[in-house]
Amino acid sequence: MPPETLISSARAYLSTDRVAFVESALDFAMSAHRGQRRKSGDPFIEHPLATAEYLAAIGMDATTLAAALLHDVIEDCGVEYAELEKRFGAEVAALVDSVTKLKRLDLIPRNPDGSLPIAPPDGPPESEDASLAAARAASMRKMFVAMASDVRVVVIKLADRLHNMLTLDALPPNRQIAISRETLDIYAPLAHRLGIWDVKWRLEDEAFKYLYPREYRAISRMLARKRAERESYVRRATQALQETLDAAGIKGDISGRAKHIYSIYQKKQRYEEQGRRLEDIRDLIALRVIVGSDADCYAALGVVHATWQPIPGQFDDYIAGPKDNMYQSLHSVVRCLDGYSVEIQIRTQRMHMVAEHGIAAHTGYKEGSIARDLFEEGMSWLKQLLETQREAHGDVEYLESVKTDILRDQVFIYTPKGDVIELPAGATPLDFAYRIHTEVGHACVGAIVNGKVTALNTPLKSADTVRIRKAKKPRGPKLDWLNPDLGYLVTASAREKVGQWFRRQEKALQRERGREFLRKQLRRLPLRQDDDEIAGFMGLQEADELYEAIGSGQMHVGQVVERLMVPPLEQEAPATPEPPRDGAAVGIVVLGMEGLLARIARCCSPVYGDEIIGYLTRNRGVTVHRSGCPNVRDEDEPERLVEVAWGHSDSRYPVRLRVDAWDRVGLIRDLTSVVSAESVNIHSLTSSESQSDSRCTITLTVYTTGIEQLSRLFSKLENVQGVQSVVRGSLGERGDAGIDGMTGRTAAPSSEKRG
Repeated sequence: MPPETLISSARAYLSTDRVAFVESALDFAMSAHRGQRRKSGDPFIEHPLATAEYLAAIGMDATTLAAALLHDVIEDCGVEYAELEKRFGAEVAALVDSVTKLKRLDLIPRNPDGSLPIAPPDGPPESEDASLAAARAASMRKMFVAMASDVRVVVIKLADRLHNMLTLDALPPNRQIAISRETLDIYAPLAHRLGIWDVKWRLEDEAFKYLYPREYRAISRMLARKRAERESYVRRATQALQETLDAAGIKGDISGRAKHIYSIYQKKQRYEEQGRRLEDIRDLIALRVIVGSDADCYAALGVVHATWQPIPGQFDDYIAGPKDNMYQSLHSVVRCLDGYSVEIQIRTQRMHMVAEHGIAAHTGYKEGSIARDLFEEGMSWLKQLLETQREAHGDVEYLESVKTDILRDQVFIYTPKGDVIELPAGATPLDFAYRIHTEVGHACVGAIVNGKVTALNTPLKSADTVRIRKAKKPRGPKLDWLNPDLGYLVTASAREKVGQWFRRQEKALQRERGREFLRKQLRRLPLRQDDDEIAGFMGLQEADELYEAIGSGQMHVGQVVERLMVPPLEQEAPATPEPPRDGAAVGIVVLGMEGLLARIARCCSPVYGDEIIGYLTRNRGVTVHRSGCPNVRDEDEPERLVEVAWGHSDSRYPVRLRVDAWDRVGLIRDLTSVVSAESVNIHSLTSSESQSDSRCTITLTVYTTGIEQLSRLFSKLENVQGVQSVVRGSLGERGDAGIDGMTGRTAAPSSEKRG
């Protein structure tokens, strides 16, 4: 990139003396980096130059441009802080020093011998080595604290990260994956919170390319294949809307675009949860209308709705209610030409600049006190970074709190007095109570939202008014609040406060509480292991350690249950041969034996996520069992056991659940509502009543996507009033009508042992 490009961009909006200031920083950087090369082989100066060029394109002040040009000279060129301060002033030197400290921390640390750590390919942060995660969290903590004092530090860091992502192919694969994971988890959400949309979507797409290459290529090919069709459609829709606006006397510039790749991937995931395919996604196109004033925005919206039918529930007014990152626009999804769904965004030119460049487009981002102006404009979450820093128990907890409480989309909730509380999207009344005060959360027994009594795990919406009902006598939180499947707490800060309360209790109380909670939860599984065996399975020495970990909130019993989801059945239900079907079972890979048919065993009915093993039958291919299934555990012909694995599948798997409960009016309605809310289909439902008391047993066969969804379903069903236990059974049990484990078809009874 030629230096003239940067200077030309700066001249477009900076005064002559400030352009000269940037030129002096450029000359100094070029001299300091002379002869240095990047890993790609390119001259090193191209990196600070590209960083500064991007910042100039979004209109950053001269001080920030100079700091961007110089951000590597202290570490890579041996330039002293004092020299920078003398040449360019204290403000530039301080910014360079802060960015340098962040770089020296190296947010993806190296091993003690200097080698690169092996990062998980696309796994969650919890799969990281503990020491690596701790070092990474400590680095992030320092970055966020530096950002809260002067947000320009992170604006420079975002531009720096963007150029690094664009040149990431020069690094080894494990480094590419680690940096991409961090970019997607931290930097892209940070760009979103700062309102810098252009950086956000580019970071997401670049990280997505390395983390999920197969999905990236699939979506890229789909977009490329339909490019000509899409461009033709955009031209027709743009022309039609332009003519309509002109006829109404509204001046507006209209442009069309396809949504970026990562956003399409996220929409694809949501569609798959609804049983739909990528080809079904219709609203891949957005039309943007730029008009002259706020009044013109609403007038243009009226014209759009008069021309094309709006889709109910798909309208947002971010002009009257701006997002927390200052974003303003009108959004509406309409049935456009040929019946396609198209998103229409309507905004003024000023709104558009803020939407694309966030705080960089704000008037505070001219020469002067940037941090003060931003705070005054309501970027209150920057203050929250400092508050979280003071309250956090440790570095890992602080990073988790920032990721969940600050970097997610926010909702704005009112107290009864009219004060506004900012919470992450999906937060509950219980999160609200803990944000008010820790003791308010501990004493919370109920909530009234908009005048109606509401469950404590109900997600709140912006503009809700919440009043917390407190216990009359002192009390503490419940362990159930820490169960993520029940959805009581979304914010990491609230979970940390609940965990701290339990950690302060005496160990004897913790053990007793943990024992009771474990006994209650394990009723869902008729296990043969004693508690000491379970503790060993969880990596602990004895049962008391397990009780204490659960009772103190350090370990959730759901983790134990998920690890112990092994069928306790002694024998498989009778089964009869079934004729082979065309093609292998969806979602199962028989390792080393291509083309073999695979079917799910009805005796243990494994679901996606279970550990599985295959049994090679004589005439029906491979039958897939859970690894602990009694029918394969003591197999006397081990040569017939073959390795199998879950593939990538959209299939849902049938599972039988038995619910024991006290009978009451509305029980079945409440149970089916819980199942429906989890987007789980019910294949069959039967119930029987006890002759001696008011108990009943309800048996459901449900279709689930895998072990994670099944675990959530267990927790939610157990939370229904009157439910005593929920147990996972076998699809081969009497009364099931022989449901085939993969297809859901009714099958005739089978006599083969391992069907």
